[in-house]
Amino acid sequence: MMRQRRFVVRIALALALLGLLPVAPAQARAKERWVAAWASAQLVPASDAAVPAADLSDATVRQVIRVSLAGSQVRLRLSNVHGTAPLRIGAASLARSAANATARLVAGSLRPVTFGGLPGAVIPAGAELWSDPVDLAVARGEDLAVSLYLPAPPTPLTSHPGSRASSHFIAGNRVSADDLPGAKVHPRWVLVAGAEVVSRRGRAVVAFGDSITDGYGVQPDTNLRWTDHFARRLAARRQTRDLAVLNAGIGGNRLVRDGLGPNALARFERDVLSHPGVTHVIVFEGVNDLGVLTRDAPATPEAHAALVREMIEALRQMVLRARSRGVKAIGATILPYGGSAYYHPDAVSEVDRQAVNAWIRTPGNFDAVIDFDAALRDPANPTRLRPELDSGDGLHPSLKGYEAMAAAVPLDLFAR
Repeated sequence: MMRQRRFVVRIALALALLGLLPVAPAQARAKERWVAAWASAQLVPASDAAVPAADLSDATVRQVIRVSLAGSQVRLRLSNVHGTAPLRIGAASLARSAANATARLVAGSLRPVTFGGLPGAVIPAGAELWSDPVDLAVARGEDLAVSLYLPAPPTPLTSHPGSRASSHFIAGNRVSADDLPGAKVHPRWVLVAGAEVVSRRGRAVVAFGDSITDGYGVQPDTNLRWTDHFARRLAARRQTRDLAVLNAGIGGNRLVRDGLGPNALARFERDVLSHPGVTHVIVFEGVNDLGVLTRDAPATPEAHAALVREMIEALRQMVLRARSRGVKAIGATILPYGGSAYYHPDAVSEVDRQAVNAWIRTPGNFDAVIDFDAALRDPANPTRLRPELDSGDGLHPSLKGYEAMAAAVPLDLFAR
């Protein structure tokens, strides 16, 4: 048996040396510890947020992501999770971004990205794929440029339309180019679901939410979401500077019904628990469930009661799943939205919000609580956001409101 194994190894080595088998680069060694340093939640974009198929066929897309954890190596997580057919990645590269609003790279930083030692890969329908480790040391808060060459467009496109970041699209295989003059710009992330780094002590917290977490109102390439402010607060403190912040927000997302993207409970496993090194999750969802119920017409008392039960059960299920993986589940209270002309809530909607928030605040239901409601509500009218923290639509915080949200997060919850 031992002779047979030695023979198989010799044959495999000989084939590899002849170029008949791919030789993978040095993979993560046993003691190397991978931790997620950046992530985005994936969905099929609505037609008005989709990238034209022509810009994804025989084309290179260069996307800029900001990692919030330092590491000695990087690997990418590419996603075809919503695709209905296999997706071919023709080539890929990773580099330091020279300026996050441009396609320009830092000279000498470009590295090819491989998959099992090969320059391209095929991602099956409904699947995600990790790249090989890339030897590129990165710093906390550094902008990285991910370039993908697509011979043919995805069917359909798996992406994150609420990127608040510029991505650059140009014809042909240009993954090795230092810049992409003349490229089209779309504020979208496509096919990239995560970036992970080798870090001995690193860990990650996932901010799991809707458009408020996704950064509604934040201009592209400014990094002014509440999660960005939160990440900067963590990085400035010795006890928490080893904690990455992963933004898993989806605009319009709901706890118990699909909308823009899968419902929160359906995506919790993939967008939270599947990322390596996650130790905490902040669950901040629910306003869209409450608002949609009465957006078009009043609802019956029975419908209101049923929705509150379903929302609480979805939250409870997420807490159970997080705890089963050793992840600390932190509940965030739902912000007031009494001034929303889109949802035009009534008094019963406010009762529903208060009921869900009461459950979130009850000791033991979550492992800890962040009371965004208390931090941003108007003391003179608690059903509404404070005027200076309101974006103007009565639903989303302003840029100052996002700063107030980050300031309301107790950092002691994350001290090692």
